[in-house]
Amino acid sequence: MQERGKELEEPKTAPEQVLGRQLLKAGTAVGANYRAARRSRSRKEFLARLAVVVEESDESVYWLGLLAQDPACAKLDIAGLLQEARELRAILATSLRTAKSRP
Repeated sequence: MQERGKELEEPKTAPEQVLGRQLLKAGTAVGANYRAARRSRSRKEFLARLAVVVEESDESVYWLGLLAQDPACAKLDIAGLLQEARELRAILATSLRTAKSRP
């Protein structure tokens, strides 16, 4: 597995495996739910699905934050990923607020 040209090792401890799985679930849910939101059949459905996207992006930030505190992940660029995740969360939350404010 590679991340930005760096070789990643498989997580060795149970906590690392749990954090990695949770991040994978939340991160992929962002994309899947965003796609579903774009295919919504109604405004109500769009807003509901976009709200889930914001929740899942927030959860991704949470899991990345925990990984950033893990000494075993120190050699990875978790801080950069965490910053990007925070920026995406802010963009998505703003999109949701904007969509809710429109008639």
